[in-house]
Amino acid sequence: MKMIHRILVISCLGCSVLSLQADYSYEPVKRYEAEEARQGVALDAKHFYAIGNYYVGKYLKRDGSRVAHWECSEGEPLTHLNAGLVVGNRLYLAHSNYPGVPALSSVEIFDTKNLEWLGSHSFGHGLGSLTWIDQKDGKWYACFAFYGNRAKEPGRDPRWTQVVELDKEWRRLRAWTFPAELIEKFGDYSSSGGAFGPDGLLYLTGHDHQELYVVDFPKGGSEFVWLDTVDIEAEGQAFTWDDAKPWTLYSILKNDRQVIVSRISKKD
Repeated sequence: MKMIHRILVISCLGCSVLSLQADYSYEPVKRYEAEEARQGVALDAKHFYAIGNYYVGKYLKRDGSRVAHWECSEGEPLTHLNAGLVVGNRLYLAHSNYPGVPALSSVEIFDTKNLEWLGSHSFGHGLGSLTWIDQKDGKWYACFAFYGNRAKEPGRDPRWTQVVELDKEWRRLRAWTFPAELIEKFGDYSSSGGAFGPDGLLYLTGHDHQELYVVDFPKGGSEFVWLDTVDIEAEGQAFTWDDAKPWTLYSILKNDRQVIVSRISKKD
């Protein structure tokens, strides 16, 4: 079991506040083999969905057996799926043409029953590469990333990454950026996973660090406040929380093609 404890000095609107952050503990519970587990994992009450670049597998949570699979040829039409979210009987998947330039992004929609592809919402280019989506209080939250690697766009780098709040019709409402220290953690990549935790805070992963970052919305301005860091087994990539079992985290080991189920405890 890993324990993490942080004391941070947080600056807000001209004042510095010494903040004693919560203790977190991380405990792995089980692992499942899932050949599609290359980019992330999504979840419903009885299943988890292992996500790869252009393929998805549906598995039973009780024993890890696969019950459905979908895939296409690379780029026909999908290139780079990333994080996913189940809402009702729909699986929403963040998608981009990464490492293509300029970046093109869309949300791809599947029927959870048999993984039938139903359609998509296209954002076109200009926002960056869509890496993850989540919902809170009836709004969508979407991370559009910029990179410093082979997918770098002229005049753009990871500092341009933003999390956008959208309404139910995918119309932009507000947006926030990451603090410089967190962007440095991401390196030439960006936030590959993001989801609101049981406490309402936003949890993030990068591309390859075995860390889960805890951020909150600022009281003023446009930059998230980085509160804490939790050591985890997953090397970045997209993850999800189990709503039926608060503080149960599903993440992946990309190179091993495994889904990890773990518990995170928070002590105020």
